[in-house]
Amino acid sequence: MSKNERRHIRVRDVKLSVEREPAILVGGYQHGDLATGEEPLEELERLAETAGARVVGKVVQHLREIHPGTYIGSGKAQEIKDLAASHRAKTILFDHDLTPAQSRNLEKLSGLKVVDRTDLILDIFASRARSRMAKVQVSLALQEYRLPRLKRLWTHLERQTGGIGMRGGPGERQIETDRRKVLKHIGDLKIELEQIRARKERTVQARHRDHFLVCLVGYTNAGKSTLMRALTGEQVYVEDKLFATLDTKTASLALGGGNKVLLSDTVGFIRRLPHKLVASFHATLEEARTADLLLHVVDVSSPGAREQMEAVQTVLKELDSDRKETLLVFNKIDRVAAEREFEYRMLSAEYPGAICVSALKAQGLEGLKDEIRRRAREHGVPAVVSVFAGDGKNLAFMARHFFEDERRVDGEWIVFRGRAPVHALEVLAGAGETVKILADGRNPAARDPWFDDAAGGV
Repeated sequence: MSKNERRHIRVRDVKLSVEREPAILVGGYQHGDLATGEEPLEELERLAETAGARVVGKVVQHLREIHPGTYIGSGKAQEIKDLAASHRAKTILFDHDLTPAQSRNLEKLSGLKVVDRTDLILDIFASRARSRMAKVQVSLALQEYRLPRLKRLWTHLERQTGGIGMRGGPGERQIETDRRKVLKHIGDLKIELEQIRARKERTVQARHRDHFLVCLVGYTNAGKSTLMRALTGEQVYVEDKLFATLDTKTASLALGGGNKVLLSDTVGFIRRLPHKLVASFHATLEEARTADLLLHVVDVSSPGAREQMEAVQTVLKELDSDRKETLLVFNKIDRVAAEREFEYRMLSAEYPGAICVSALKAQGLEGLKDEIRRRAREHGVPAVVSVFAGDGKNLAFMARHFFEDERRVDGEWIVFRGRAPVHALEVLAGAGETVKILADGRNPAARDPWFDDAAGGV
């Protein structure tokens, strides 16, 4: 496929399929499905609101087992149909993943559109995608998810086929035609996405060579974008809705003393995040996979804070990032209700290393930056570097990349003691005659009177 052909792979801007539609929410829960303190349909309602649906009714059933034909029992399915009719609902939103057969059966029974949890999340992602990368990733996930559900689109033609033993009627032929088209589209999208991933990987690796990378991860609506804006001043998009951010944003974070790191904000996670979506979004989440430090942002005002933390860890594991160095950041401390105060204190005691902040009120941010600086400094190696006083370019480089503990003037030279990232030492080593590396923790043979102090006391 040529470059020009790839440009024309169809990835349309998607309008939400449930926007402004009156909808009935349905939850059929088995033991353990709901998080501690989570109300049935609570998260589905947030998703529905994000999609723009108008919730007009709710139905909850506690299940001993899932009905293979309709997920919920036939009596409850009839109740949903009657409730939808009384409220003139057009859509039924399920808080579960349905099989293609279950979706078809429920649509036949109710006469309404049935959207399951994964389809709703994919719909929201599709409507929020802005960059080409996000659009390709979401389109791929949508196509792969909906491929086995093509039959739902052609039930009107199925009725035109013959009886037993009659095959290949107009419905079957149309399904097969569409299936081939979708498979080709999936193949084209995968090729383009692989190219996007390769470019993104090169970009992130280039940044990694020159900077300490910090990446924000967390449950959707935990306040990551608000925290990024508060820390960096970057005007990132902030909205009190699920999945407000899809595209990764990266900005410089000043830590004081001239030192800077790069801070990236990523898409929020959610419980039962569709696996296909995680797989497709590997390119967007490249920063999380290659970061030196993850800031796991937790909304401690939420009753489901613990379960949300577990959900984030589950997604990080899928990305092979669950063992990365991570700093917990307990956000929204200003919104912890009185009845949540005890649980908040228990959580803080359980994770004593967590930094407590309010991104909205700018509380605790200096302590957070101090801890990031400490972690970034620990990634460096002890070093003593001498720079000619007239070399403004390399003195400025030292200010940004060298974690200085002490300096002294030696004639026309300024001697720095502290720690530096390996990449910074490599740059300084090739800087010419105006820079001398007097001691380097990677090379014990290079000694300076300060070196032992630098290695042991910083």
